[in-house]
Amino acid sequence: MHAQVQPTEEEAKPGRVVRLYTPPATLSGRLWSWRYLILRRVTQLGILAMFFGTARYGWEVAGRPLLTGNLSASEFLGVIPMADPFAVLQQLLTMHVLDKEVLIGAAIVLGFYALIAGRTFCAWVCPVNLVTDAAGWLRAKLRVPDFCSLSRNIRYWLLVLALILSVLTGVAAFEWVSPISMLHREIVFGIGLGLTAIAGIFLLDLLVVKHGWCGHLCPLGAFYSLVGRIAQLRVRFDDSSCTRCAECVRVCPEPKVLDFKLAAENGLVASGECTNCARCIPICPENSLSFNFRPLIKQHNSTATQQARRPS
Repeated sequence: MHAQVQPTEEEAKPGRVVRLYTPPATLSGRLWSWRYLILRRVTQLGILAMFFGTARYGWEVAGRPLLTGNLSASEFLGVIPMADPFAVLQQLLTMHVLDKEVLIGAAIVLGFYALIAGRTFCAWVCPVNLVTDAAGWLRAKLRVPDFCSLSRNIRYWLLVLALILSVLTGVAAFEWVSPISMLHREIVFGIGLGLTAIAGIFLLDLLVVKHGWCGHLCPLGAFYSLVGRIAQLRVRFDDSSCTRCAECVRVCPEPKVLDFKLAAENGLVASGECTNCARCIPICPENSLSFNFRPLIKQHNSTATQQARRPS
């Protein structure tokens, strides 16, 4: 049995029965509850497979290489450039002149996450997420307590530090030590010493602090948290059906984003720190959470308000 997070007296909604999540008894029910986890893993592994297949076996589509490069700079079908905007920002601060294709690639990726997808890179693309999720799963099974407490704001200070060091040293500071880049290179181009950094992250998340790397230290995650504040894809929150059971808070890797008061006011989870991992959606007993886009959420909330104001 997993530990339940009980709502406080202030959080509980009067007049509504608080139900807790009950795992489905059937295989089909379990698969449905795991649907977003399955989609995330297919996406993460599929991206790695495209990089790997193109590098190792020369995969092509219509005579064009499928996906070349790495997570810092790549090209899809030999036509569409993509680049990590945080890496490009660091490189620009070193005063290096970058190719036009790299700048276009960074603009494409930045536009996608800033305008549409938010911080989905962390949960749906980043290969380190596979490692940290495995550590989190094992940690829950072994019931390992936190060894210490860390502020989640450390990652923002590390982001600033990476930019300052890029200016002072003339190299892209975080890219020089990024475990994300290390793991990607190890998987695609061959096993090496970079796996020691990944082992360190696994042990950090398992033995030291819950969600230690992604939730507290990763400056790239902090960058996408800032970028994703205006993104259109959000987790919609239906306040009328929510009983404040707090099951969503229990599973969320960024629990501060699930502020019931703010979510009720906005009709959605507005924080840029939300990774859109969707762990909260299938675990909600009242189906109060779902994916949607801001304009549709706003339209839904407006319609619901008008209906509530109509005389019965």
